[in-house]
Amino acid sequence: MSHESTVPHPFAFFLANGWESTNLNERNHPLRERAAHLHCLPLQSMLMTTHTQQLLSLLSRTSFKLGQFKLSSGGTSDYYIDCRTTTLHAEGGRLTGHAILELLDANGIVAEAVGGLTMGADPIVSNVATASAWRTQSNPSAPLLHGFLVRKAEKAHGTGRRIEGFCREGARVVIVDDVCTTGASTINAAEAAREAGMVIAAIVCIVEREEANGRPAVEAAAHGAPFLRLFTANNVRAEHVRQL
Repeated sequence: MSHESTVPHPFAFFLANGWESTNLNERNHPLRERAAHLHCLPLQSMLMTTHTQQLLSLLSRTSFKLGQFKLSSGGTSDYYIDCRTTTLHAEGGRLTGHAILELLDANGIVAEAVGGLTMGADPIVSNVATASAWRTQSNPSAPLLHGFLVRKAEKAHGTGRRIEGFCREGARVVIVDDVCTTGASTINAAEAAREAGMVIAAIVCIVEREEANGRPAVEAAAHGAPFLRLFTANNVRAEHVRQL
């Protein structure tokens, strides 16, 4: 994978929960056994405890299918990835939010909000925003990322607006999508956010189908902002086959 979140220190969970003064030398301390277990884990096992790796495992198990499928682009494929079965899964949603936050942090992306085109981006936006709020519980100085959704067309009633939720001119935002094939939905959302006066800080997808060659078009729409991914389709396929 070309973009992965950083691997946390094996004792980072103690610090994150305010246990920096914990004395693990106490014979009967309830955390001593857990700490010793983490300290002895091989690197590969430690990697498998990250949100990104756990998300890959769940995604390949619940969202990846082999067969013959017609794509929205009009082409056909021998596999299909429906990320919504993972992003709408209780644990999958939690992992999605934290994995994307970690990806943004690892790449130095600073933003005020995250948004995307309905409906593939809906659960991603909600989970990233919620994960940012949970993060402030252990790190009060961490920024919140608010959410917004982009309609495929403006409402014909009420305010008639196309963007729901956060919308502030000049704000730096991250556009998210589940699967990037041609990049059409991702580009649609980016253009709508820009028309509303917001600045694209980055574009993120959960899975990139590299064979569809949608990256050049997405990067052009990003106007210099980075286009990041959690996984390639090949990553998901390999993990799916490994689990068979």
